[in-house]
Amino acid sequence: MADEPENTEGMSEEEAMAAEWAAMAESDLDEEDEGGDDEAAAAAGAEGEEGEDLDEFGARVPGRVLDQEEIDSLLGFDGDEDEGEAQGIQALINSGLVTYERLPMLDIIFDRMVRMMSTSLRNFTSDNIEVSLDNITSVRFGDYLNSIPLPAMLAVFRAEEWDNYGLLTVDSSLIYSIVDVLLGGRRGTAPMRIEGRPYTTIEQTLVERMIAVVLKDMSAAFEPLSPVNFTFDRLETNPRFATIARPPNAAILIKLRVDMEDRGGRLELLYPYATLEPVRELLLQRFMGEKFGRDTIWETHLATELWHADFELRAVLGEQIMSLKEVMNLEVGQTIVFNVKAEDPVEMRSGDVTMVKGAMGRAGQHVAIQVEESLIQRRKPKAAA
Repeated sequence: MADEPENTEGMSEEEAMAAEWAAMAESDLDEEDEGGDDEAAAAAGAEGEEGEDLDEFGARVPGRVLDQEEIDSLLGFDGDEDEGEAQGIQALINSGLVTYERLPMLDIIFDRMVRMMSTSLRNFTSDNIEVSLDNITSVRFGDYLNSIPLPAMLAVFRAEEWDNYGLLTVDSSLIYSIVDVLLGGRRGTAPMRIEGRPYTTIEQTLVERMIAVVLKDMSAAFEPLSPVNFTFDRLETNPRFATIARPPNAAILIKLRVDMEDRGGRLELLYPYATLEPVRELLLQRFMGEKFGRDTIWETHLATELWHADFELRAVLGEQIMSLKEVMNLEVGQTIVFNVKAEDPVEMRSGDVTMVKGAMGRAGQHVAIQVEESLIQRRKPKAAA
């Protein structure tokens, strides 16, 4: 642009002015092109920062790195979801769990146990105690051990008849409440909690006595379904030492709430599915005493009516196999010869089934058959097999 005025020598004033205006317009166009390139580069940089790299067809360019939120969303750890609602890979992992709704008898058993525990713990503590059932869920054993709020006491008990173990967890609130009640604490005052120290021998002894009461009531609750004796095995305060199953194994978790006016706590029972396997078919019942596939009342009625049923017996003297052509050629007076003798046994049939065999004779004015062989008794072992 600095060289333009030097070339205007020899031009008229109008030509020089026109050349100057053309040079100014060309300079403005160059500045606009440079600004458009800068804006395109800035937009491309913004897209790169947001991670939305798209090709000319609008598809995402391969090689994009996912951020942590997107990874958590794919794995099912979305923070906005409610607890227990798994998505993605986590949902596939937990899909192998058997839900407790397939064992409906557990609701009846533990509802009965709650009523019995309310009475037993009232007699044990001489205080007004209410026991309630919060929920019954399916969990993995390892996940439950990691979720136990410490400090707590974990009692391992054994089901003698089932030859397996279960876990009973008493939280710190219930421990201090039971100790306070049994040692004569005043009503209306919250028990003093001293966290961060191991439980004393007195506290462990008092809690063991309460656990013995709970196990006795639990045995009584299972008795109508299947007699079983739950015995106390050991008491632990570290979840690692209370391992009774492999971490990925499925288990049934029953959460109970114990309220003593202004104090109380939680009591949790854990049964691995392997423990409940001996009585799994009984727990599938919808009500106590249900019999799958059998109704004793109907069986008795059917047996009674069968004894009074009437049926027709036919005496087969002989049989002859003939072709249709031979039957069509039969004429009046023609004789059919049977390969049967007079002393041969006669079969008595009901439909196509041979019932008995016997010798034919006469009783008074009637033709009779004396039963010599019963084929029904032969079929009994086959039917039983």
